[in-house]
This record gives sequence, structure tokens and C-alpha cells, in this order.
Amino acid sequence: MEELLRSLFLSLSKNKRANELAKQYGLRFGADKFVAGETIETAMAKVQELHQLGMSVTLDHLGEFVTDAREARESTEYCLETLDAIFDHRLNVNLSVKLTQLGLDIDPGLCKDHLRQILERAKEYDLFVRVDMEDFGHLAITLEMVEDLRQHFHNVGTVIQSYLYRSEEDARHLLGLGIPLRIVKGAYKEPREIAYPDKTEVDENYKKLLQICLDTSDYTAIATHDEKIIEWVKNYVREENIAGQRYEFQMLYGIRTSLQHQLVKEGYPVRIYVPFLIDWYGYFMRRLAERPANVAFVARGIARG
Repeated sequence: MEELLRSLFLSLSKNKRANELAKQYGLRFGADKFVAGETIETAMAKVQELHQLGMSVTLDHLGEFVTDAREARESTEYCLETLDAIFDHRLNVNLSVKLTQLGLDIDPGLCKDHLRQILERAKEYDLFVRVDMEDFGHLAITLEMVEDLRQHFHNVGTVIQSYLYRSEEDARHLLGLGIPLRIVKGAYKEPREIAYPDKTEVDENYKKLLQICLDTSDYTAIATHDEKIIEWVKNYVREENIAGQRYEFQMLYGIRTSLQHQLVKEGYPVRIYVPFLIDWYGYFMRRLAERPANVAFVARGIARG
């Protein structure tokens, strides 16, 4: 049943009609648990709340699979406005972007130009930008674009997904170029020809990738809510005497908040990914796919009307 629900939500995440309806009706049916509002102002307020709790923040400007150049330009402008707001509020916040949001499916050259503008503005403010990873069809060009722009901008990093067979090779290559990595398990449904079908294998590869990063990189983003992996990391960094400045746990806004607070209380560095904006639907569906138990929150939202 859980696998069926996962497939259903992943399929819904790409449904354009459902996405348009979601924009129309807003966050009322439970998505507000995972999404920090629809404006930069609401996002800034959440950032300040999290800072007061001892957590760093990455703002995730939602939007993906844009097929219109005008929308891609609007997304780019909103990213630039978000960087302006971060600077104006004197906050040390990272920005996360998806390349399909910047026009990758329309014209890679247009997308690269948009990303370059974002990186230039972030560099001006001494801010870091994480290029998020999407489905396998966009992986190669994403890595190529990040690698090329890294030659000019040292404030950019990307993401490696442990459910893909090729991830170890990609991680070693990117680390050799000094590109900081965020390690995730992966939130898209991919065929077994390119991805591990078994959760145990995904978890083991996740730990292997973390070990490679922790051993060789100055900074590793450990993106997980899995308590077993978190305990493994705690033991590894203690045994290898890895300083807290070289890694941080990264978790999603609204998910396992008690665990986030516990990690801060124990003295571990924690960064929260805070998604915002009206184009929240695809992100929300993937959160339900990752953990179908989250459907309960949606049901309660509908019951409240």
C-alpha cells in the first residue's frame, strides 16, 4: 500500500492541472505544515523564528518544470528579490533553486544566464546558492552547468541522490572540483535500471556517500530525517574527530521538528530548508510520497475546511 501511495503522489506531483488548482486554492489543505507561506515577507518571519531557535536556514523558492520563458524570467526575478530581502534583513541564509524553474526545459542557455544572474547577486551579498537536483532526465545537464559556473562562482553547490547507481562517481568528481554537496536519498521515482529499488541499498549508499564527503570535503550537508542514519553520523564524526564546522544536518521545514530541536540542544549544527511561494504543489506531493503518513495532516486540513 505504501508503495502504491508513493507512486500516486509522485504522479500527481507532475499534474499541471492539479498544480493550477493548487495555486488557486492556496495552502489551506495541509500544505502550510510544510510550506512557509506564499510571500517573501512570510518567509523572512519564519527565518527569524528559526534563527531564534538556534537553526540556520536555506530558503527554497518553490517552482519547477516551467515551460514559458516569461515564467522563467519571473522566477529569476523573484530569486533576486529574495536575495535582496535576505541582505536587507542582515540574515545569513542560503538560497535553493531548481533549474527547470529557471527555464532549463525551454532553453539551457536561457537557464544558465538566469542562474548566472542569481549567482552574481548572491556573490555581491556573500550568500550561497544550492542548485537542487531534480529527476534523472535533468541530472547530467544540471551537473554540467554547476561545474561550468563553479569556475567563476565559489558560492554555488549542488545535490547528490543516494538512490542512483552513478552517485558515487559523480560525488567523487564534484568533490575533486571543490564543489560542496548536499546528500539526499532522492524524492523521484526512477526505474531500477538507474536506481536502487531497495531502501536498504539506498541507505547503505547514503552512508557511503557521506563517508566520502566527510573524509574529503570542508563542508557536507547531511539531508535526512532518518534517526538511524543520524546516529550513524554522530558516531562517525566522533570517531573520526570531524569538527562541527565541516558538516551540518539539514532537515525540511515542518517535518520531525522535535528531532530538529533535539539536535540543536545536543550542540549539532542544523539547517532547515524553508520552502515558500505559491507554486508549492509539486513539492508538497513529493513530501507526501516520501512519507505517506503525512496524508493525515492533509485529511485534518480538509476536515477544518
